[in-house]
Amino acid sequence: MREYVVLIVGDPDRWWTTMSQEERAAGYAEYTRFDEELTRRGHEVTGGAELHGTATARRIAAGGGPVTDGPFTESTEQVGGFYQVRTADLDDLLECCQIIAKLGDGIEVRPVVTSEDRS
Repeated sequence: MREYVVLIVGDPDRWWTTMSQEERAAGYAEYTRFDEELTRRGHEVTGGAELHGTATARRIAAGGGPVTDGPFTESTEQVGGFYQVRTADLDDLLECCQIIAKLGDGIEVRPVVTSEDRS
């Protein structure tokens, strides 16, 4: 079994600024379906969360320095949430991710570094 982080990348404010209540409810229902499908297929969700919008972000530039408001100004896409999933079947995890990708955000799946990876 390997652990992966599923990053949800896109316009972080789209859900709250352009979607109706009904559209948001339908979108959240798809995230619930994604959770249920992961469990049904034997993947284990070990963590995750939806993130608040970019207006709440605080940033420290590489190398240190002052804390500033907001994300990197040159970025048009931001991480809006994540799942941490333990699975033996990456291909099936990626297939499950299609459920939430169809909502319009990009999905990036990355393996978590383990102590074995460091040796």
